[in-house]
Amino acid sequence: MNVIGYKIYFWANENNEPIHVHISKGKLTQNTTKVWITKMGGCIVANNKSRIPEHELNKLLSIISRHYFLIVSKWQEYYKVKDINDVKFYC
Repeated sequence: MNVIGYKIYFWANENNEPIHVHISKGKLTQNTTKVWITKMGGCIVANNKSRIPEHELNKLLSIISRHYFLIVSKWQEYYKVKDINDVKFYC
């Protein structure tokens, strides 16, 4: 997903971590800003390695929260998780 010049994406094969997305501008790498998706539909910044300015990060978090169901369904599809109850959340 491309949002305000940033890419929001999954990084495959991360040792069975809870559902999360990465955010970067430019090259996609594993060492970028990471955001946990919460069971209640919110999100929590795990780290901001991309050094996204706070006002832009807040916009991105709002967009990620609004797309909760899309993100979870894409996660389930990608990792072949049939039941949402089997999705591992950070909290």
